[in-house]
Amino acid sequence: MITISSVTKNFGRQALLTNASVQLDPGDKVGLVGPNGSGKSTLFRLIVGEEKADSGDVVVPKKLSIGYFRQDAAESSDRTVIEEAIAGSGRLGELHYEVAELEAAMADPDKVDQLDSILERFGEVQGEYSQLGGYELDSLAREVLHGLGFSDDQVDSDFASLSGGWRMRVSIAKVLIGRPDVLLLDEPTNHLDIESIIWLEQFLKNSDATILMTCHDRDFMNQVVGRIIEIDVGELVTYAGNYDFYDRERHMRAKQQDAAFAKQQAMLKKEERFIERFDKNASKASQVQSRVKKLEKIERVEPPKRRVLVPFRVKTPPRSGNDVATLKEVSKAFGERSIYDGFDFEIKRGERWCVMGVNGAGKSTLLKMIAGVLEPDGGVVRLGASLKMGYFAQSALEILDARRTVWEQIDDAFPVATIPSKRTLLGSFDFPGDEIEKPISVLSGGERSRLVLAQMLYDPPNFLVLDEPTNHLDLATKEMLVQTLSKMEATMIFVSHDRTFLKGLATHVLDLSGGGTPGNPKPLLYPGPYDEWVERTGQEAPGVHS
Repeated sequence: MITISSVTKNFGRQALLTNASVQLDPGDKVGLVGPNGSGKSTLFRLIVGEEKADSGDVVVPKKLSIGYFRQDAAESSDRTVIEEAIAGSGRLGELHYEVAELEAAMADPDKVDQLDSILERFGEVQGEYSQLGGYELDSLAREVLHGLGFSDDQVDSDFASLSGGWRMRVSIAKVLIGRPDVLLLDEPTNHLDIESIIWLEQFLKNSDATILMTCHDRDFMNQVVGRIIEIDVGELVTYAGNYDFYDRERHMRAKQQDAAFAKQQAMLKKEERFIERFDKNASKASQVQSRVKKLEKIERVEPPKRRVLVPFRVKTPPRSGNDVATLKEVSKAFGERSIYDGFDFEIKRGERWCVMGVNGAGKSTLLKMIAGVLEPDGGVVRLGASLKMGYFAQSALEILDARRTVWEQIDDAFPVATIPSKRTLLGSFDFPGDEIEKPISVLSGGERSRLVLAQMLYDPPNFLVLDEPTNHLDLATKEMLVQTLSKMEATMIFVSHDRTFLKGLATHVLDLSGGGTPGNPKPLLYPGPYDEWVERTGQEAPGVHS
């Protein structure tokens, strides 16, 4: 279907792909992995023809339809949400609006003299539109938008009123609605909540399309893909399984390469010692020359390339009182919409609460009230004694000074701390070596999140309030963060759509949707970990049954 043969692609002096080859067959569902800057987005652009290979061939059949979702929010328009989604759905969207225009033209008395040509064109367009499933397009569009979290009111509301995150959801809807032969998905879960992620998971599993995607959600990759392609220093290396298989296989190959490298190094040192010892011994001259030639012909085994993030050893924070946070008879409304009404909730020292709930249930609102960013309309939010709070939300990125470098941000925050300890901190959060000299102004969203978390954890709080802390973090950083936080002596309450994070940290579950039962909207407090809650309730998110 799509064939990449011996492709080389350079970006300036950096070689992204070197003599790389791979094939995507019909129905393949493939995960594309590799560190930031390794060339994943470049590979997508080569496939859609936005970039050309320096050498080699990228063969894409002409009649193949491709839907490409990238991390760019759509510009504003005067359409409704559903109109915008349909309009951007490729060939099917184009036909949808042409059918509507032709129907209007046939009913226009001013165009009666053009009726024959209009009818002829209408027959052509209608045939293709019908063949592609156009008459189910409106219902499909609504199904997809609902699955991605849009309410009925939002579907028919103005697209221009949406925030950037919701516009990204419309961008995902566009490529799904068009039902292309191939789906190229660049981090499709970044702007989704867990309910929408699970819906998208099922949609892609049931799709007949060939899928190539990057994703920082391990569970999502495991559920959707059956093959992994890793960009490994310019090469495309294939693993025949899901992400867990790839992870195990990669570690096994690394161990084998380690052993082969160590064995060869021992052999080389032995041969080199012989050469050095008998270099000037005439009776051994032929043996020395023979061994020199042997060493010249040996193909050297390279040590395995590793990107290892070591969990940061967080200092023990000061001990808090047993009662960390108490909410009594709390109420909160936005306009006529009541979010909380007489809500009671307690957090005790050492508990780690994950907060679940459908869109609009009040997850972020709860965290803002606990953090003191938002006042309740009624009732009391009381924090316990000896608390040192760390609050992370997307707004927390504003503490970063774009005029500084990564190093200057941490160095200014902790002027008396030792240089080695600050370098260790930044290395743990994937700012090794010269990366610490990067200006904050050029950092990606994930890099900024890593820097804020690093600053928060260097002088650790004993109460963490975290609102989507893993947004934009890659898999390695997420796993390092889970390991770091799991060993930390701190109380936590957090919202996350990442199931690895939820499974790794949550000791208690607060489901603001009342267990997903429409007749029981009262918040449900579950005194056990997330994975146990999933097993007991049969759902990975409120209202989404597994």
